[in-house]
Amino acid sequence: MAKGKRKAAAGDVATNRQAAHRYNLLERFECGIALQGTEVKSLRTGTAQIKDGYGALRDGELWLHNVHIPPYPAAARENHDPERPRKLLMHRRELDRLESRTRERGLTLVPTRLYFSGPRAKVEIALARGKDLYDKRQAIRARETRRDIERALREAER
Repeated sequence: MAKGKRKAAAGDVATNRQAAHRYNLLERFECGIALQGTEVKSLRTGTAQIKDGYGALRDGELWLHNVHIPPYPAAARENHDPERPRKLLMHRRELDRLESRTRERGLTLVPTRLYFSGPRAKVEIALARGKDLYDKRQAIRARETRRDIERALREAER
């Protein structure tokens, strides 16, 4: 396998690869996202960034904040605000369950993927708990150990 960026799944527009490093991802949900026309066209170019994004429940609705969808170059006047909050679409019972879970201390909502499922834009949002610095170091150590073992096994096969 070639070094470099990991291949994204078909239809993926943006992935948040840092989310698994910064948080323990407990549960994932698929949400629709309410977009304006120029946002959809801009997403199709594949230049969105969700690294600093987060989800927030307000007035019984789920909103996505700090996700950057750049302005669509061909729409000069009718463009959108790149950083505006966007409404996420979920079933009421899922929203109620999420609301009760996020009230727990230390849980937050983090977008992990932004992708197209057919003609519709979707967001995969994860219920997450922040990792301590010790947990991050431990995860790095385990990953390096696993790589060393795999490398040794490959060398032994030759």
